[in-house]
Amino acid sequence: MSQRGNRFGGIDMELTVSTPFQQALDAVERLPAEDQETLVDIIRRRLIEQRRAEIARNAQATLQAFREGRASCGTVDDLRRDLLGKP
Repeated sequence: MSQRGNRFGGIDMELTVSTPFQQALDAVERLPAEDQETLVDIIRRRLIEQRRAEIARNAQATLQAFREGRASCGTVDDLRRDLLGKP
């Protein structure tokens, strides 16, 4: 991100703010197109694996809650009755 218009001694100076994210983008842009595509594939696969791990953790937590009696199974109608406080 650049900001223009800072003046120092009558000279226009350009201020460049470089974040780690921007630095990563700049580094990727310097790679050949094939390497960029490979990197995108690797990142996509890692994101999928992270999501799978998150789903597995959630499933384990749900099973544990069920075993401990903090969760129950039922139908959508059962859930609706519980949420609405109806018997």
